[in-house]
Amino acid sequence: MDGFEQTRVLGWSEWAGLPDLAPGRVLAKVDTGARSCSLHVDSQSLIFRDGIEYVQFELRTGTPGPTHACCLPVADRRVVTNSGGKGSERIFVRTVLKLGDWQREVEVNLVDRHRLRHPMLIGRAAIADAWLVDPAQRFLLGRRAPWP
Repeated sequence: MDGFEQTRVLGWSEWAGLPDLAPGRVLAKVDTGARSCSLHVDSQSLIFRDGIEYVQFELRTGTPGPTHACCLPVADRRVVTNSGGKGSERIFVRTVLKLGDWQREVEVNLVDRHRLRHPMLIGRAAIADAWLVDPAQRFLLGRRAPWP
């Protein structure tokens, strides 16, 4: 970034698009204390095709709403430590994250977040060098999901 006037600002809660996975937007918490992105999936299973490991999962962009069947290659498996200090191995995939008119391919781990208000968590690695976060604001990109 060359100057402050070019800096983009996110609130702590925003609508995020995952255009390679499903139409619509997902409610996301922007958390600079988290390194990676996490995404709630209803179920997941591993399969092999031509010697490559894939993960199949169900993604819900709205609550209530239909689920979208997704299948992506497994990018990695890593231990992720949650906010309570407990570590668990998670599957990571690569997909496009869209915030307003900006987009970038990011790594996302798949996890059960059904008890949390935000189905997605956007970590600092996804938005580094592109966004600042104003923790006092929400929905700086728009209050409603911009498209169905």
